[in-house]
Amino acid sequence: MAKKDNMSYEIRLTVPFHDVDPMQIVWHGNYLKYFDIARFELFHNAGVDLWEFFKKTNYLFPITKTTTKHIVPLRYGDEFICKATIIDARIKIVIDFEVRLTGRNEICTKGRGDQVAVKYPELEMMLEIPDEIRKALGF
Repeated sequence: MAKKDNMSYEIRLTVPFHDVDPMQIVWHGNYLKYFDIARFELFHNAGVDLWEFFKKTNYLFPITKTTTKHIVPLRYGDEFICKATIIDARIKIVIDFEVRLTGRNEICTKGRGDQVAVKYPELEMMLEIPDEIRKALGF
């Protein structure tokens, strides 16, 4: 049986001046912002609106873990692509990220983020992602 391709989505961005630090490279914390933009575009493309889901079910999806590997720095004016790929959405949502320069297709940064389902207001962590979200994300 052939393995299915995991759902992914790419966004194209340009580094604004306010994202660079005194060394004239993108400050490391801004990569998480780029990851979030790609994450929510991926969710939107899959038909997942976490705010509407919260209003309907009282489920939150906090990020519990992030990792980032910086390889080549981005600089002011660089055009880049941030790709988000769903790795898993059964017990937790796991998304891999890749930032690459558009002109050279050079990988600049890789990352991963984990999210869990939490019932509000109890703040009880659920042991699985709700079916509606899991299925929309391809799991």
